[in-house]
Amino acid sequence: MKSTREKVLQTLASKPRSTIVEIADSVGINAISVRHHLTSLQASSLVSAEEERHGVGRPRLVYFLTEKGMENFPTRYFRLTNHLLGEIKETLPEDEVRGLFRKMADRISEEYKPVLKNLSPEERLKLLIEVMAREGYELSWEKSGSAFAISEVSCPFYQIGREHPEICLFDKSLISSMLGVPESKVKHLKKGESHCSFIVESTDLK
Repeated sequence: MKSTREKVLQTLASKPRSTIVEIADSVGINAISVRHHLTSLQASSLVSAEEERHGVGRPRLVYFLTEKGMENFPTRYFRLTNHLLGEIKETLPEDEVRGLFRKMADRISEEYKPVLKNLSPEERLKLLIEVMAREGYELSWEKSGSAFAISEVSCPFYQIGREHPEICLFDKSLISSMLGVPESKVKHLKKGESHCSFIVESTDLK
């Protein structure tokens, strides 16, 4: 069963630019409760609001999902992405497909290269966490013996990766680029059925 918060988000996904009264009617709760949920959703950057002219009189306040809020409804994008990757794999040789994911990672890491060379391994790891967070990942890392263990807490491509595991190469390549470690030195492990983890020996971090 969906929570009230989820129902509010679903309403704005299907009926963008709704007023509090319209949301209340759709969700089946009073306007005061809707206002409370909208305040919380705005604080989480999932919903935004602006005034809109509507006939004669004062403008009305309408609410809509932000880009971050839209990401709560990935199904429409999942199918398209899944089909696109399927077509790419059917059309291109395996090496070229893998090369595409490496290029994606290289483009992201390129702007940080001047900064990375002046950072310690721990500082590079912290920056890696920040950069991948912007891509939708949640990572954690810890020193384990002579190695650094990097674990994915959440992955934005989890569903896609179940059918197209090649997409994990993007993660591995980005870690390699950001840490300045050859890709062959980044050990990729599956953490249960859902997330990946990576091991990098501290001696490989220069």
